[in-house]
Amino acid sequence: MTYEIEVNKQRFDAAPRPGQCLRTYLRERGWFGVKKGCDAGDCGACTVHVDGEPVHSCLYPAVRAEGRSVTTVEGLASPEGELHPVQRKFLEAQGFQCGFCTAGFLMTTAALEAERGTDHDDGKLADLPRAFKGNLCRCTGYRAVKDAVHGTRHTELPCAGKAVGTNLGAPAGPQVVTGTARYTFDIDVPGLLHMKLLRSPHPHARIVAVDTAEALQVPGVRAVFTHEDAPDVLYSSARHEHPTEDPDDTRVLDSVVRYVGQRVAAVVADSEQAAEEGCRRIEVTYERLSHVVDPEEAMRPGAPRLHGDKGDGARIARAENNVAGEVHGELGDVGTGFTEADVVYEGTFRTQRVQHASLETHGCVAYFEDKEDGTGERLTVRSSTQTPFLTRRALCALYGLPEDEVRVVAGRVGGGFGGKQEMLTEDIVTLAALRLRRPVKLEYTRAEQFHGATTRHPFTITVKMGARSDGTLTAVQMRVVANTGAYGNHGPAVMFHSVGESFAVYRAPHKKVDAYSVYTNCVPAGAFRGYGLGQVTFALESAMDEVARRLGLDPLVLRERNIIRAGEPMVGPTGEEEDLHIASYGLDQCLSVVRRAVAEDTSRAPEGWLVGQGTALAMIATGPPGGHYADATVSLLADGTYDIAVGTAEFGNGTTTVHKQITAGALNTTPDRLAVRQSDTDVVRHDTGAFGSAGTVVAGKAVLLAATSLAERLRTFAARYAGVPRHLCVLGGEAFDCAGRVVTLKELYEAAHAQGARSELTADGHWGGSPRSVAFNAQWFKVAVDPDTGEMRILCSVHAADAGKVMNPMQCRGQVEGGVAQALGATLFENVRVDERGEVTTAAFRRYRLPQYADVPPTEVHFMETRDAIGPLGAKSMSESPFNPVAPAFANALRDATGHRFTELPLTRDRVWLALSESASATQHPVTGS
Repeated sequence: MTYEIEVNKQRFDAAPRPGQCLRTYLRERGWFGVKKGCDAGDCGACTVHVDGEPVHSCLYPAVRAEGRSVTTVEGLASPEGELHPVQRKFLEAQGFQCGFCTAGFLMTTAALEAERGTDHDDGKLADLPRAFKGNLCRCTGYRAVKDAVHGTRHTELPCAGKAVGTNLGAPAGPQVVTGTARYTFDIDVPGLLHMKLLRSPHPHARIVAVDTAEALQVPGVRAVFTHEDAPDVLYSSARHEHPTEDPDDTRVLDSVVRYVGQRVAAVVADSEQAAEEGCRRIEVTYERLSHVVDPEEAMRPGAPRLHGDKGDGARIARAENNVAGEVHGELGDVGTGFTEADVVYEGTFRTQRVQHASLETHGCVAYFEDKEDGTGERLTVRSSTQTPFLTRRALCALYGLPEDEVRVVAGRVGGGFGGKQEMLTEDIVTLAALRLRRPVKLEYTRAEQFHGATTRHPFTITVKMGARSDGTLTAVQMRVVANTGAYGNHGPAVMFHSVGESFAVYRAPHKKVDAYSVYTNCVPAGAFRGYGLGQVTFALESAMDEVARRLGLDPLVLRERNIIRAGEPMVGPTGEEEDLHIASYGLDQCLSVVRRAVAEDTSRAPEGWLVGQGTALAMIATGPPGGHYADATVSLLADGTYDIAVGTAEFGNGTTTVHKQITAGALNTTPDRLAVRQSDTDVVRHDTGAFGSAGTVVAGKAVLLAATSLAERLRTFAARYAGVPRHLCVLGGEAFDCAGRVVTLKELYEAAHAQGARSELTADGHWGGSPRSVAFNAQWFKVAVDPDTGEMRILCSVHAADAGKVMNPMQCRGQVEGGVAQALGATLFENVRVDERGEVTTAAFRRYRLPQYADVPPTEVHFMETRDAIGPLGAKSMSESPFNPVAPAFANALRDATGHRFTELPLTRDRVWLALSESASATQHPVTGS
């Protein structure tokens, strides 16, 4: 067939493959701004214009574009490089975080802007919930997108040395809005092979035999790998600085499968289609085993044992009872505490599985590059990971490779939220690459994200709380059961963390906890924003409100009387963490913000609707325990600019921006004179990873130490070079003023090289993540509920955040808004459902509802006036913590409105309607005794 298509003013005549969609056709020709997010038309990340009309290119057959003009995000700017007005608006408003969805929003907005004032204008730009019905964002909370569309500018250009505290735009912003930012798969690797995985149809089974003969006959199939080809080494897919934090219960490919969706075999072929066909041709003989999906049943005698074959070295707490980890502790005597109480409340709360739903799915590409010394090749793994250094360490341990034989690179990562603190693809792709000595790619589909990645841990929490009549807590007791799924990656650590700061934030003389992380034949759980605190906080903060009601106290008053105070030790039933301190205190300010919001509220609900308000608070450590390490290097370059080398990955968390701000302040320069190299094990030094809220308080501290040290070194050398006292040398943006003599940084660089003093041009910084401080958050909602339908509306949302010195208010506000939006999804409708076999039944965005533009109300964000004694320049973390108080605050508002205490998430409209209907029926038809 003859075929011709115009893409961004360029002509192409290569015909598409039968059935090929426009998205893959465009990406194969280098237009990487067209993203893959769902392959089902649900997320909008692949939006392009066909003859000016926006279409989801993952659904649009490439053959239909024949003879048409296609515009991708790369084609919006003028040939001279001038940004399209919409691109400029998104850049100035910073209407993005990770940026993976941004091209879709840009293309939708640009098409609507082009229609404005024409006969095709249907008013969508005045109705953004309708305009963006086909576009999803997981990071921003959508307010930044709205500001971009409306042309609201937030970014600033700071003066030399004045970057900290300003709204510096993301360094990669121009690349994000032009579609030239390079994410994991935005590269062209010659000779690339494609991997597809055969996954288990059974929740628990032993593999008796695997017949790969038919699969190997498929044209294009190069290899099939089974458990017989994989190393017989136990490890954990979770990535921590200290691997002993997680049980070693996983194999690259196992002879026993423990959940529906576990990988059984890997097919590598010339194309994805051939690899998929190869998977279909594999014949597997299984011996089915008993399974269990309920964690309480899993702990009982006689339950199927998931990991009974593992030895003591696997670090499983009680494999015979399917307990991956457990913690028990008591402070004082809770029995005495409840005896002393005037009011005792007890309730059981349940939280559900939630998917991270980062728009860039898990995946990696492994290929070989020549060594610089010409002695052969070494392996490079380009991965969508939050932990490049820990992933390299794990791969080397698995395959017996020295670390200098493996390079791990994270490009720009399209969202993480903890889900990419795992090694889910790199291990098996490395196996194939090493065997075949060819480049190999594995990219999860959206369905595989649900079936084969990880989720938030489902929790069941029974809380018992006692208080005196004046509101003083006497005792708090909790029993916590976390469903870690088929493998224990992060299971014990999440369970342990969940009962840490959640307990310690309130003072009570008697506290007790019994917590269990339990194996079941379900998709594994893993790290998720908040790392267990959100689940337990839902129960604890709901119980606080119930105690307040029973005492007739304002819930705010009850909290104010019992919250931890500055200078007090943070003690829970598991003891006190010695390196954790209240290095700045803003919790009282957070509650004052809520009290002021209540007093100033003027919102109104529709007539006849029920109205209520609710508050919750949370405390979180600014970094994980046990050490989280970062090494940074800052150097002066030949042109008088600076280079920052730091290991942490950028996935919308904004650490790159903060690191430039910190360095600009220390070196009294402007951010445009700073370049950043990051997340590449070849060009930067060790970094534990971008998780645990460590990007600012750990990596940022290392950068500050390096930049400060470099400033002192340069001053010393400049004084020696100019022959003046050191204190008379003042560092400026491009030069030193040495007692009136101007010594440019270029001149200084040349002098250092001439004198053999190159070491004076670079400095290192290291931070080990300890001691740690704590951050505080409080959320307040006012909600309205229609008693006839169960519909809920948020009338007001106010969030108070104690982030210490706010390094970038625009960016930090975005983190809070994004955290609140993600938490609202988990509160109101997100739910990874599994059936009686543990199989995920919500494996697509249209079956798993993410918050859309129309679902997320504006949140009023307030930052407290504090300055931390530990964090860099007084800063604290603020990426995970906004998530934690949202669900209980909403549940408390719903309780206030309806009189019903909802104890299970999500708080769906049908559950609310059913509870209201049952309450109304009970009121109309009371049951009387005989």
